[in-house]
Amino acid sequence: MHQIPWKEQVMGTSCDQRALVLGVLIVCCVLFRCSATLWETNALLVVNASHTSTRKIPEKLFGVFFEEINHAGAGGLWSELVNNRGFESGGQHSPSNIDPWTVIGNYSLLRVSTDFSSCFKRNPMALRMEVLCDNDGPNICPVGGVGIFNPGYFGMNIEQGKSYNLVLYIRSLGSINVSVSLIDHSGTRTLATTNIIASDVSNWTKMEVKLEANGSDSRSQLLLRTNKKGVIWFDQVSLMPMDTYKGHGFRKDLYKMVADLKPGFIRFPGGCFVEGEFLRNAFRWKETVGPWEERPGHFGDVWFYWTDDGLGYLEFLQLAEDLGASPIWVVNSGISHQESVEPNNLMPFVQEALDSIEFARGDRNSTWGSVRAAMGHPEPFELKYVAIGNEDCWKPYYIQQTYPAFYNAIKKAYPDIKIISNCDGSDTPLDHPADLYDFHLYQNPSDMFSMADIFDPTSRVGPKAFVSEYAATGKDAGQGNLLAALGEAGFLIGLERNSDIVEMASYAPLFVNDFDRRWNPDAIVFTTSEAYGTPSYWMQHFFAESNGATLLKSTLQANSSSSLEASAIVFQNPVDKANYLRIKVVNFGSSTVSLKIVIDGLDPNLLGTSGWKTILSSANVTDENSFEQPKKVSPVKSLLEKTGTNMDVVLLPHSLTSFDVLTKSDITQITVDDNWYVSSM
Repeated sequence: MHQIPWKEQVMGTSCDQRALVLGVLIVCCVLFRCSATLWETNALLVVNASHTSTRKIPEKLFGVFFEEINHAGAGGLWSELVNNRGFESGGQHSPSNIDPWTVIGNYSLLRVSTDFSSCFKRNPMALRMEVLCDNDGPNICPVGGVGIFNPGYFGMNIEQGKSYNLVLYIRSLGSINVSVSLIDHSGTRTLATTNIIASDVSNWTKMEVKLEANGSDSRSQLLLRTNKKGVIWFDQVSLMPMDTYKGHGFRKDLYKMVADLKPGFIRFPGGCFVEGEFLRNAFRWKETVGPWEERPGHFGDVWFYWTDDGLGYLEFLQLAEDLGASPIWVVNSGISHQESVEPNNLMPFVQEALDSIEFARGDRNSTWGSVRAAMGHPEPFELKYVAIGNEDCWKPYYIQQTYPAFYNAIKKAYPDIKIISNCDGSDTPLDHPADLYDFHLYQNPSDMFSMADIFDPTSRVGPKAFVSEYAATGKDAGQGNLLAALGEAGFLIGLERNSDIVEMASYAPLFVNDFDRRWNPDAIVFTTSEAYGTPSYWMQHFFAESNGATLLKSTLQANSSSSLEASAIVFQNPVDKANYLRIKVVNFGSSTVSLKIVIDGLDPNLLGTSGWKTILSSANVTDENSFEQPKKVSPVKSLLEKTGTNMDVVLLPHSLTSFDVLTKSDITQITVDDNWYVSSM
């Protein structure tokens, strides 16, 4: 296996000599004293626990990447239940398409269209509903009345006993009596209902009511109906559950699944979503802040759906804060998939970036900091990372003019911010200044596993790598199977070993709505009411304790080394404050492997007598999780009955295994004598 390049300027001559001695001892052990043992056990892993062979792993090595793709936010993590709440998705034309809103009643009973009567300047469209029937007379409305209904994002999850906050803006020249109902998908059961009655709404009036559900259905619909003749205008119709995470608008179960990964950072809001196919559809942060009613929303023309931008810039920053993760803000660099702004016209985009940083970090009296404060967050956010664009390196002007303009302006105003270039510096040093460079990797599982050593030859001088998008993809990965997870696990072990020059890494994409799969595979699959993690999601749990841990140098000798990857770390459990030694091993092969683990340079009395073994495996490498079997491929934890500086363990075919052993102190702080040795076997 490939080993971590330990540079002289980092470890010094003494370490090099020790590494050489260790290598000679291992070879001697293999060739002479232990040759039978190795061939019988298939593999030998020597972990050097001496103080001089340790290195601190970055505090934020493993995190998450959120992109508005697969309805990850709109209809997913963001809890808004109404789809196209402002009637803007059809564009600023009248009449326009109001999809997915649908008319209740025929053309002889009511006429529904859009017009420019909204009271909100940035989203001028409103819905005009002319009711032709009445509650008496020759043209009587049908039972229940006529109106409009909204199915939400593939249905609304309404749960018995829970409360939902409805907000809408309404206007009419006459008095109104509007029935507001939540019904099940069949239309036969009413789950909640109330009436909005008003005698004077000649001016736009905000109405807010609480609906309490007396039944449950995961594909419910919202109905607005009346049986009173006249004209009613509706705008900005919102329905939110009352029990979002901390009241911040995030769906609790999905938030928890992300939080359970203990991410060190969160990169947002994309990805391609940042750029747009065309700049007119790019993510413009200023249009996503302020009161939600005033946000115009936009069409994401890369992933082909409308978002109301309820999940906006502030909400992303709030999400990072709630997760305890560093926000990594990807700014639009004046580049879309189809366009590149010429350098002479670039400064407004640079100013947009500067303003966005002021929004996050400025005091409450600054121009944009005051906007943040007015939104309920007076204290600044800890924004320290900014990425200039997404996958833009080879776009026109990026290297020569675009990137330098952003870099110089941001560094002048905020010298402490770490700036991320879109250009890959893993093979060839960058020809421009940067704190980090972005690296994306999508490969089939086998190739992904083989790339564990991709950063081994990378120069240890210069910007560090940010592997902001990685995933095993293609036919062999299915919709997220065991083989994909194992390929990724091998790759991540390689990143751990190279964490002296790899600062951060995140899987992509994070979420997929099962009703709108635009990319496969993904980490978390959900519907309106359910969610499960793919094997790749559970694989990431094995690395959740790596952030800020101490890496131990390890050497693997195996009969079939191409199928194994291993690493060893020491970490402190934040719950019990105890110190643990964790050894992770991926067996990408189809055969069982007997592994001898030798922990060298450590007093055996410092290790606990038992520990835990956790395995991610399954009967078949193509096995996937599903709503019917959400944990078919998930970690299985069991007692490790015998521990010590010599351990004989068995690795299942196609498996990821971690061995956690309690240590009686922080072994990384213990200096051993220079005459350390390879423990007897």
